[in-house]
Amino acid sequence: MTVIKINAITVPSEHGEEVAKRFGARTNSVDDAPGFEGFELLRPDDDRNQWLVVTRWADDASFEAWRNSDQAAHAHQAPPGAKPPKHLGLSAELWHYVVEVASSGNSG
Repeated sequence: MTVIKINAITVPSEHGEEVAKRFGARTNSVDDAPGFEGFELLRPDDDRNQWLVVTRWADDASFEAWRNSDQAAHAHQAPPGAKPPKHLGLSAELWHYVVEVASSGNSG
């Protein structure tokens, strides 16, 4: 059963572009983790400042194994030889969901 992990990050408007840039630079850093099924970074399209990092996993064990791995720690560090990025002072909350009902979106 697919599980969804959503990291709800409060991003002040002045840091939005930098947050998108940092996530964009690491887009594929988790792709080869066992049980990983997908990732999306969602920017609000209204006056809210809460961005959502949505990941899909085969099960909770896969997520926890990645979360406690060197791969996860590496994904949150600056690339080798790069200056560590400025800390943006963001706050975050991790939400846990399971897919209860889904549609494949077939048209035709």
